[in-house]
Amino acid sequence: MLSPIQEYVEQLYSRYASSMEGHVADYIPELSKADPRLFGICIATRDGHVYEVGDTRHSFTIQSISKALVYGLALEDRGESHVLSRIGVEPSGEAFNAISLKEGTGAPFNPMINAGAIATAGQILKKDGQSRIDRVVNYLSSFAGRPLEINQSVYRSESETGHRNRAIGWLLRNFGILDEDPDETLETYFQQCSVEVTCRDLALMGATLANQGIQPLTRKRVIPSEYVDNVLGVMATCGMYDWSGEWIYRVGLPAKSGVGGGILAVLPGQLGIGIFSPPLDKQGNSDRGIKVCMDLSRELALHMLNPTATPLSAIRLAYHGGEVVSRRRLTPQARELLRVNGSMIQVMELQGGLTFTTIEPVIRHATSLAAECKHIIFDLRAVVNANSVSLILLANLGARLAPHGVRVIFCQPARLMTSLRTVGIAETDIFATMDAALEHCEDSLLLEVSGVSWRPHAPLSLKSCSLFRHCTNEDIAFLEKELQRRQYAGDQTIIRTGEMAAEMLVLVGGTVEVQIHTDQQTRKRIDVLTAGMTVGEMAFLDGSERSADIVTLEPVECVVITKTWFDALNERNPSLKITLLQEMTQEIASRLRQANLSISAFHRS
Repeated sequence: MLSPIQEYVEQLYSRYASSMEGHVADYIPELSKADPRLFGICIATRDGHVYEVGDTRHSFTIQSISKALVYGLALEDRGESHVLSRIGVEPSGEAFNAISLKEGTGAPFNPMINAGAIATAGQILKKDGQSRIDRVVNYLSSFAGRPLEINQSVYRSESETGHRNRAIGWLLRNFGILDEDPDETLETYFQQCSVEVTCRDLALMGATLANQGIQPLTRKRVIPSEYVDNVLGVMATCGMYDWSGEWIYRVGLPAKSGVGGGILAVLPGQLGIGIFSPPLDKQGNSDRGIKVCMDLSRELALHMLNPTATPLSAIRLAYHGGEVVSRRRLTPQARELLRVNGSMIQVMELQGGLTFTTIEPVIRHATSLAAECKHIIFDLRAVVNANSVSLILLANLGARLAPHGVRVIFCQPARLMTSLRTVGIAETDIFATMDAALEHCEDSLLLEVSGVSWRPHAPLSLKSCSLFRHCTNEDIAFLEKELQRRQYAGDQTIIRTGEMAAEMLVLVGGTVEVQIHTDQQTRKRIDVLTAGMTVGEMAFLDGSERSADIVTLEPVECVVITKTWFDALNERNPSLKITLLQEMTQEIASRLRQANLSISAFHRS
């Protein structure tokens, strides 16, 4: 089933699929052979889930994107102090291939321009019998989570035409930034830029940085966590060359581009983005890639300086309708149907601030549940705020699941009610309380499973009431003769808190509500009983005071069992009394089991 987030990515792809602005890089002859129609978008979350569309598995050379990642390897090899003594971290404001060195020291301004990247390559150590380039390729492979290789044709093309970079290399040697003749370092640099990757690889590399250096698929640490911030810092300030300021203003994500058409962007702590489209703008960045990233940031509110951004999970608690039921008493048959089929009602209690990155796992989880359920309830009581992106995604989820027979509803929206309606969520899909939402879903599910409504529509016979269902015909005749019948009007309190329990009632028609008094001088519903159920049996059995009010919701008819009459059954009809006590014991035990299920669900971590 297509996720609303996957659907959005596909719509974004369609928006720019026909755009052919920009020009394929040709200063490296081999790069000029790239097909300008190639285009891919990929988003990878920090837990490794991938949304992708287009040419995301097409290989191309990583080019300057490698600079950001190899900088992390240099920091690991040499330490921050040593690397900073050779390479600065200040934006240069100049083109990526400018011969731009600091006056006096000759140090490159930052590791994202060619001069800084060549200097960075020179800081990589030869270790454990591995050359610099072997270590670089293995390092980049660990970010991608798969073995990567060098495109030898592109490497030869870069090496044969890299005269400007060779000049930079000798300048760096002259100022002592490189400790040896630059030839080997330059070849390492040319080869690292010629490593082949895919758009999907870039997204997973970004997700690795978002995940504090742990690759989300292999679960292996790639870069020490203390250097992740350093890498993201230079990506944020210098990663998009002389458009870096505009980029951080408009997109707000640490990023690195390459003349092969790739862009790698990171939302720290949350996700990585990979874009591939060979035509470049005048700054050397992928033209379509820039446009896609601007739309992603704006439409999904991904700007890292957005004050609502939070990496906390939006799911506070999740359970199903077989574990937690509404606050009403169901017939034994209905309870059993819910126990068996309750997983078709899924509940997620959401919390905190809802943004794209916090709602994405929720959408993914709900989509995975859709094949097995009929109702999904989102409880919004603990949601502090929600941006329009998150609510639109929730609305789209409901629209996408509806044709598959799954209804998405919301409860306890509080101040989000207007926002929910604004994004197109129907008022009939919004409930004031969790209890109301659960009742609605239970009624629908019970009707679908059994084929008939569990709610009685006419006065019941005594035999149809739970308390009397195991009585013999002789017992029923005895009860009909002995028990008084009583009627009440709607909205009438028939049992009051504090009264002594001199009788219990068996409803044969109508509905009553059990209410308790709160500290706020209001009443709270804790149970609803319908025809066939027994009212007031707990206090009746132990002779205590009533602990709640019983209020009729409509006209009610019942039979009355007084304490005096019930006690007299010891002599008059002991077998009937045993039957009634057994039935009450089973009912209480069933309710206790359900309470235990609910407690377990609420305390599940």
